[in-house]
Amino acid sequence: MIQRKKKIVLYQPKQVDETLGLESSKDMLPLEMLTIAAYPDQEGYEVLIIDGSLYRGESGHKALVDACEGALLVATTGILGYMVNDGWQAMTKVKAHHPKLPAVIGGWFASVRPDLQLETGLYEAVIMGQGELTFRDVVHAIDSGEPLDSVPGLSIMREGQVIRTGARAVVGWDEIAPMPWHLLDIEPYRRHQMREDSARDVLRLPTPPWIGYGKPYFGITYFGSYGCPEPCTFCCSPLVTDRRWKPVPAERMLDDIQNIYERWGFDSIRFHDANFGVQEKRSRAFAQGLIDRKIKIGWNAFIETHSILQYKQDTLDLMAESGMYVAEIGAETGTDSMMKDIGKPIHGDDNIEAAVKMDRLGIQGSITYIIGFPGESEESMMATIDQCRRLHMAAPHARPNVWPFRPIPGTVMWDQALELGYDGPKTIPEWGSIGEYHLEETWPGNIPPSVTEARMMYQHYATLNWGLARGRRRGFWEKRAEERLNNGSFVNGHLESKIFGLYNKVRRKLLRPDDLPRSWVDPGHKTGTAGNERSGATKAMTDATKG
Repeated sequence: MIQRKKKIVLYQPKQVDETLGLESSKDMLPLEMLTIAAYPDQEGYEVLIIDGSLYRGESGHKALVDACEGALLVATTGILGYMVNDGWQAMTKVKAHHPKLPAVIGGWFASVRPDLQLETGLYEAVIMGQGELTFRDVVHAIDSGEPLDSVPGLSIMREGQVIRTGARAVVGWDEIAPMPWHLLDIEPYRRHQMREDSARDVLRLPTPPWIGYGKPYFGITYFGSYGCPEPCTFCCSPLVTDRRWKPVPAERMLDDIQNIYERWGFDSIRFHDANFGVQEKRSRAFAQGLIDRKIKIGWNAFIETHSILQYKQDTLDLMAESGMYVAEIGAETGTDSMMKDIGKPIHGDDNIEAAVKMDRLGIQGSITYIIGFPGESEESMMATIDQCRRLHMAAPHARPNVWPFRPIPGTVMWDQALELGYDGPKTIPEWGSIGEYHLEETWPGNIPPSVTEARMMYQHYATLNWGLARGRRRGFWEKRAEERLNNGSFVNGHLESKIFGLYNKVRRKLLRPDDLPRSWVDPGHKTGTAGNERSGATKAMTDATKG
């Protein structure tokens, strides 16, 4: 008699709240589920991945519940935003139908707030930090009937208290099994991305330039490394990854990418790494390998300002030649004193210099500044907005934006914010409706009104200057925006923005709307998460910026 394989069900929560009328970009593959599926798949378990983003309404939840019939284990993940909410809703339904089915959760948010997850009663354990080996051991323990207390790398609830099992070290990719790409049916992702209007999908990257602005393209996401060595005090990575950085070796990465490139024929890769560019030698080898293997793709990755400035020019040249077309850069702040508090080795106008270096190569910088750090002065915030403005003028391809600070659990600045009176979300549903955090102020009253106004005006004029509001026209409004950005004066800007808003409303009624789609790098782009009483994007943006 042939024994049936034991089934493991993995649920990737929806990235975007579709009740807002938004579609998510389907280049966002369920990488988190694929990585933890690798060892169980090798060992002969039946692994089924349900990607919520491929389903409409509650059909994904139903598919998950149905798939869990007769399963050994179910697992999910989530990063701060709507994924937190959708994962909670989905697992609540699973437990209602299959109350005895063991369940675990991992990911960034669960790793910094395991208490919230365990208090729901939905999970036997939270997998903390790097999850591939821990999940493998969880599968073995549940399959053999062993208690999870003996598995290192977990948070579990015992007698009403959250306790940590033994510590588990961060490991390199030589100890992690290759991605089981065969578990993924890629066609639904391809079909969705090749729709004519896919450029308007939430979280969508710009189209590679050689394909044409706003045209459909087929992209995928990829993990090229784990962790980050930076000590940033606003980020939870130092806690979750212990500042360890584990890169996939360039040759292994190239072999894997070539394999799926020949199988799927995609146009671009979006690296979901916290810090792709730590090691110049690897970046250079990867770029050279793409060229030598004739893998014609576009790619984007996160790279630090100081890495760009330290790289040799011919390495940056190779990266551009190999297809890098978007560089995500965390500029963070425009003052040395605030940068010291954050912990990054960036000084003066380093951010502008790095952006210009990439700009000259035709690589678009997706550059993020933040204002409103705990205890930050009004002068420091205004200096950050001004550096962002100057970078905008110095690097025409770049998309520098200013985001309001959002306190994140598991960070130094979370504790500082609490000491200063920040009253954050208390429940999973509240955390899952944090809003468009890069647009909204989720810490009410933290940023002075004068700074809020300056930020709003910068984003307004930048939107016009990039031609996003009127279809790349270069008329009065666009020239006026460039003049404003060039001289740095936003006096009476709010009045101008209201006049433009009225003009644009009439124009759109009389003529066919010609505003351009807002990609991930543009001001006013959405992340697809509803807001709550602590936030309000419409108050933080003009009509031009919010589109």
